[in-house]
Amino acid sequence: MAELNEQLKQALSELRKDKARKFDQSVDLIINLQKFDVKKNQLNFFVSVPHKIKNKKICGFLEIKNDNVDTITKSEFKKYSTKQEVKKLAGKYDFFIAQSSLMPIVATTFGRALGPTGKMPSPQLGILVNVDDKIIKELIERINTSVKIKIKEASVKVQIGKQSMKDEELIENIITVYNAVLKAMTKGKENIKNIELKFTMTKPQKIKLK
Repeated sequence: MAELNEQLKQALSELRKDKARKFDQSVDLIINLQKFDVKKNQLNFFVSVPHKIKNKKICGFLEIKNDNVDTITKSEFKKYSTKQEVKKLAGKYDFFIAQSSLMPIVATTFGRALGPTGKMPSPQLGILVNVDDKIIKELIERINTSVKIKIKEASVKVQIGKQSMKDEELIENIITVYNAVLKAMTKGKENIKNIELKFTMTKPQKIKLK
């Protein structure tokens, strides 16, 4: 792991040499897979990382309004009767949470737009049985420090930080995600071809694993 740490440090150093941009670029991690049947092994899970990547825009489908999160109550669902309105809502937020009692109607009203974008409230991270300020705040914190791993092709692509973060923080996030993916592989390290690291506007830096 020390060698991987060193290679990641070097890759970040190279990426930072690229010309300055007018925005805080995302840091993207790509884990390329091999000897892994994506159709037989469909992975879909969340990884909690040590350092917050960004404050995600979160919306809650709740019985009553909550001051800690943008809320859509059951009585407001009728505002989203058209496909365009629901698509617009899906584009406005990064993540949706819901009260378990509302899930059937949430699925009926919003499922067609939220499902394909992977934004439907999830039992893993987003469906609440009980709702109070403490639970909502804790869930928001967990969402902001979570990365979703969904494998549709022979690579895992995730945003693991921002350019403005310290190298040490980025490396800790990368290694946490890498270890979680490694653990999910059927043949462990044998399933991982290499790692690539890039900023939004840069070419990727390739890291070979020994």
